[in-house]
Amino acid sequence: MTDISTSARLAVDVGGTFTDVALEFGEQRVTTKVLTTPSAPEQGVLSGVEKALEEAGIAASEVGLLIHGTTLATNALIERKGAKTALITTEGFRDSVEMALENRFEQYDINIDRPDPLVPRHLRWPVTERMNHKGEVLLELDEESVRALFALIRKHEIEAIAVGLLHCYANPAHEQRVGEILAAEFPDLSISLSSDVCPEIREYDRQSTTCANAYVRPKMSSYLLSLDKEMKSRGLNCAFLLMTSGGGLTTLDNAVAYPIRLVESGPAGGAILAAVIAKECGIPNVLSYDMGGTTAKVCMIDDYQTLSSRTFEVARVYRNLRGSGLPVRIPAIEMVEIGAGGGSIAGVDAMGRIAVGPESAGADPGPASYDQGGTRPTVTDADVVLGKIDPALFAGGSVSMAPKKAEGAIMSEIGEKLSLELDLAAYGIAEIVDENMANAARVHAIEWGKEISERAMIAFGGAAPLHAARLAEKLDIDTVIVPTGAGVGSAIGFLRAPISYEVVRSRYLRLSEFDPNWVNPILNEMSAEASAVVRVGAGPDAVLDEVRVAYMRYVGQGHEITISLPNRPLEAGDGETLRQTFEEEYARLYGRAIPGQEPEILSWTLTATAPFSDFVGKAEAVAPADAPAPNATRRIFDTGSSKAVEASVWRRDDLPIGSSISGPAIIEEAQTTTIVSPSFEASINGLGYIVLNKKAG
Repeated sequence: MTDISTSARLAVDVGGTFTDVALEFGEQRVTTKVLTTPSAPEQGVLSGVEKALEEAGIAASEVGLLIHGTTLATNALIERKGAKTALITTEGFRDSVEMALENRFEQYDINIDRPDPLVPRHLRWPVTERMNHKGEVLLELDEESVRALFALIRKHEIEAIAVGLLHCYANPAHEQRVGEILAAEFPDLSISLSSDVCPEIREYDRQSTTCANAYVRPKMSSYLLSLDKEMKSRGLNCAFLLMTSGGGLTTLDNAVAYPIRLVESGPAGGAILAAVIAKECGIPNVLSYDMGGTTAKVCMIDDYQTLSSRTFEVARVYRNLRGSGLPVRIPAIEMVEIGAGGGSIAGVDAMGRIAVGPESAGADPGPASYDQGGTRPTVTDADVVLGKIDPALFAGGSVSMAPKKAEGAIMSEIGEKLSLELDLAAYGIAEIVDENMANAARVHAIEWGKEISERAMIAFGGAAPLHAARLAEKLDIDTVIVPTGAGVGSAIGFLRAPISYEVVRSRYLRLSEFDPNWVNPILNEMSAEASAVVRVGAGPDAVLDEVRVAYMRYVGQGHEITISLPNRPLEAGDGETLRQTFEEEYARLYGRAIPGQEPEILSWTLTATAPFSDFVGKAEAVAPADAPAPNATRRIFDTGSSKAVEASVWRRDDLPIGSSISGPAIIEEAQTTTIVSPSFEASINGLGYIVLNKKAG
């Protein structure tokens, strides 16, 4: 295997429409974008990697690290295209995963639609056993009740099993035994134990997460192992790491076992890139805006740090409503994602309104302008008609576009139905998708108590720079930054991510009973598990950093707050220190501590991270420079003023550092195009980033 310290590093991001590749070697970077191959995603990856290596002029054997992120797990959950899965649970609790939390996320909708469980009721099977919350056995596992399920597994041709027994987070013995019995009879069956996938309290979240892991595991493991084999056959015998939704990197073996941790791995890379760019530009609070071919993602970054969460929702029934999706309890960068990408399909709804997304044309057949059989209009088709995209340069020329097909699709599905001219029909599509994204950003900010208009926006992804100026106008944002390599921003972000892994344990403890001799073995076990994963990628001798956290609350409360633990063996006096720290944090959050109430710890997390270079450049002030004459002019339809304007066209590589141009303008590059609306002017800062600033007045 090639040494991981080799200078060449390769990152691949598989999206629903495009596969992005970034290759860094020395001080140089090569990026490329190819269409995703949905039926065999590894083929698109291989095509993009070979293209990047050829352009860089280096051999596969010179690559020391391959980092991969993908939306395949997310798409399988959203599209319900995973494995046929069964759930084994404690007798009497087969409906817990469908009863959920019994809350109403849309309080006044009497016809509320809840997300359907991944496992239907007839495939949720009980076994006889019972433990209490301390992990003490109340009723021994009846192994015959497990063996009685063999016939059902065969009858229903089950491909994956999720095992979620009551209180197994405190004692996994019964789950492990169920797994052993099933594996002995069905050695090829994919089995996910909740005590491995999500060893935490809260039965619904734990079972939902385990079902999701089981549901996507056969497809994801087959894809990842096939990709690894194909890469090695082409000489890429390097470390192979996977991006996780929490912003860290994990090993291939761990990703194969727990693919649910890869949900939102692509968007996580983009958020990491945005945090790095914020630090480079000295702007602590920014809005990360990532728009690709299938979805758009928005993430808040405060003090150069992404917001993080331990609960994530996928497949929301109601686009912007928290609680309407399937909960997945994994470490995740907090963001909102909506079906608003270049491939999002537009149409006219029953009320005669233009509607865009969440359905996407994807890579196959793709938008009508791809000329691959797609007949329904998309956002990309609208951008072509509005003059924002040069068909000859789209995706670096890897896609041959047919503008007439875009015009025909928009007129047949929008224009003729609403009696609109072509420009206005395309304008309607663009304006609706921009408003959808703006509304999602507003809701996300309100949920977190954040202000949007005071932030700068960092825009990346193939479609984001096309829409960033208009989105900024809607959100009253004055500054937009488009980094170099914006079209493959998430892939570049992968190369900035640390190798890290988080382990969680739910072990209940009242502070009045704090005993370091009970706590330290738990933390030591967690440290060993996390370190073993990280050292596969970082090397056996790497000295790792650890972050330890306790989730605490007052006895009788329903939710916890996070309290940092010292990175050392705990001592008897640490119980009182934890109490003081908890009460200080509680008072900071809620205004006051509660005297006389006893704190308790429900869960513990430990994150191990390998040392990595977090060095970032700095956008120094630069002397003004003259911009060259534009390459051309092109008529575009400005969605802000609702009229056609004549825009100057520049190639990004032709604009020197320090130069400025005034909108309306178009700045083109290989993988994306930046639209500078009439209300903005653009300049090139010291790092080569495009900075859009709103014009005075």
